[in-house]
Amino acid sequence: MAARMKFICDTERCIDCNGCVTACKNEHETPWGVNRRRVVTINDGVPGERSVSIACMHCTDAPCLAVCPTNCIYHTEDGIVLHSKDQCIGCGYCYYACPFGAPQFPETGLFNHRGKMDKCTFCAGGPEPDTSEAEFKKYGRNRIAEGKLPACAEMCGTKALLGGEANLIADIYRQRVETRGYGPELWGWKIAYGRPKRGGEVKAKGDLPRVNQDVGDAQNGGGRFPQ
Repeated sequence: MAARMKFICDTERCIDCNGCVTACKNEHETPWGVNRRRVVTINDGVPGERSVSIACMHCTDAPCLAVCPTNCIYHTEDGIVLHSKDQCIGCGYCYYACPFGAPQFPETGLFNHRGKMDKCTFCAGGPEPDTSEAEFKKYGRNRIAEGKLPACAEMCGTKALLGGEANLIADIYRQRVETRGYGPELWGWKIAYGRPKRGGEVKAKGDLPRVNQDVGDAQNGGGRFPQ
């Protein structure tokens, strides 16, 4: 089944504000110690620093779904990966299988018992009736049933985090890359937001030649700092 709903985080725009993390916790009232979304910074404080917002990526071929012994994890018609807490036994298999660290296990007992797994739901709730009180208590708010975007993507101040129809957000990201005029070598604030070195307007659009780019002038090439 081809997934339809996806997240994507533009690392050229993410500023590590953690607004997406706060929006998620506020919208779903998740328990203490459970963060369905987090921001990871790579090369912190050095040239080439990048931040990326990470949560469940709602994989088409989800490894968590493949290893769950109780089949509590499932795909919706929109390709969103959800789970049933009534079927979850807290075994932790999905936690070890997920490359993004999406499944979370709150410590609810005296002996560090994992409890029921919790994860990002793409703001689509769970198997209970849409927008019901039982659904909210277990999985948080069902914004998809209300015709809204996931709270994290909607609250992103720089529009680095996009969530929605896979084809639409892929087109948005493709247009951003083309406008930057840097082809497949995306990184570099100077390339992303600076004007063309030879002057004039950005000419890189569609499949036309990228005549305005200078591939050897990247910020990260040769340890250069942004200007």
